[in-house]
Amino acid sequence: MQSIPFIAWCLEHLNYWVITLLMAIESSFIPFPSEVVVPPAAYMAASGNNLNVFLVVLCATVGAVVGALINYFLAKYLGRPIVYSFANSRLGHMCLIDEDKVRLAEEYFDRHGALGTFVGRLVPAVRQLISIPAGLARMGLGRFVFYTTLGAGMWNSILAAIGYYLASVVPYDELDAAVAQYAVYLKIAMLVLGAAVVIYLIYKGIKKD
Repeated sequence: MQSIPFIAWCLEHLNYWVITLLMAIESSFIPFPSEVVVPPAAYMAASGNNLNVFLVVLCATVGAVVGALINYFLAKYLGRPIVYSFANSRLGHMCLIDEDKVRLAEEYFDRHGALGTFVGRLVPAVRQLISIPAGLARMGLGRFVFYTTLGAGMWNSILAAIGYYLASVVPYDELDAAVAQYAVYLKIAMLVLGAAVVIYLIYKGIKKD
């Protein structure tokens, strides 16, 4: 695990509390890839290291919802001008957020509404920020939590399945490279899925008219 030391750190220190905390960070406005957390945790569960893969998914999803709620409430109570000012600030750029990314997430939410909160959790470049336009639009809290939990749970289940599978085919010192490779395939698959949902929604709208 020489090339990505943080994955090695995670494998040495991951427990349910750490998984929840790291996924809350990942789901908020602080840049942090979920691929670094869930697959290694599932790898540990498959290797019999005092973790259960179902609890890994549960804790990861709880953390993701907590992080999403942070974005939701900040956006809801701070409002659009402050959100965009932060996105254009140096701190916002340090968090890998800019006006274009926030606008992209907002346009995605405007087009697809509540369903966009679910699908957006599966789409790269949108998933971490989709809770911001939900907050700006003052989406109902119950609906927001439901769709966020659904999307985050699906995403984490896929990541956990990858990590669990890799435990049987990849040795410890090759895990980081394997996770990175599968993450690329996963992002492509999620982009295709997102495009398919968008096409379906457009078709449904045209058919209704």
